[in-house]
Amino acid sequence: MASAADMSLAGLRRSLGPATAQAAVFDGWSDAALISAAEGQGVDPAVARLAFPGGAMDMIAAFIESVDQAMRERFADGSLDTLKIRERIRQLVWFRLERSRGLEEAVSRALAIQAMPQNAARTLKLGWQSADAMWRLAGDTATDYNHYSKRAILAGIYAASLAVYVNDDSPAKQDAAAFLDRRIDGVMKFEKAKAQLFSTRDHFDVARFLGRLRYPQN
Repeated sequence: MASAADMSLAGLRRSLGPATAQAAVFDGWSDAALISAAEGQGVDPAVARLAFPGGAMDMIAAFIESVDQAMRERFADGSLDTLKIRERIRQLVWFRLERSRGLEEAVSRALAIQAMPQNAARTLKLGWQSADAMWRLAGDTATDYNHYSKRAILAGIYAASLAVYVNDDSPAKQDAAAFLDRRIDGVMKFEKAKAQLFSTRDHFDVARFLGRLRYPQN
């Protein structure tokens, strides 16, 4: 692994992302948290500040991107390949949620920061990127409108589940797990109904229907 002195600013952000989240449990997503993370890794605080010019949102983005990377590494072994699509998505989302275990206070503060109007666009972009990473790992190859709808829906599921997870005091986060399962079940039912609708439309002959309107049978 390259030393901090040899890292680019982008590499430094990736390196400090998880450590900053740990510090944010106590200090929030603040300069104090960044300094604590930097000193813990032997990084000059002044250099660390250069890597996070956007302040709190840069720190939060670095943490999210570290979760994206950890997820890719965890499932790079093809262990999802034998599972049905529902279980693939469930495992991917749950893996991400579990990365917040012990960091609930930091993640809760991050969600509040992301909810600020001035951060909406970047928050949506980060959510989209994470959803895209999950779908790609799940083997999605859609290139039509489904490519976009799937990612938008999954981003919503993950965001809602994360909000429940960080506030869940039940044993083994069982309430959050049940919430996630219900949300995924709802989407699977919707997708099934949508597929049936479009299948029916495929057999619907518009020209024949219009002809019958113009020349009704006796």
